[in-house]
Amino acid sequence: MNDEEWNRFATNLLKVELARAGIGYDELIKLLDAIGVQESYKGLAAKINRGTFSLVFFAQCMKALGVKSVRLSE
Repeated sequence: MNDEEWNRFATNLLKVELARAGIGYDELIKLLDAIGVQESYKGLAAKINRGTFSLVFFAQCMKALGVKSVRLSE
């Protein structure tokens, strides 16, 4: 995969976990804030839609959502 495809993969992975949890961006911002991570709606949406976020940001989102494991392939 090229970088663009990896970015799309990362975005889709995060969006799937948000959908599974039934959480939108507004709620994710609140959950992140509860673990000490401050994000604006605009900043969060931009990171997720670009797919260029760091592994640290992804891990923070998973922690905030209470996700214990992530499946990278079927």
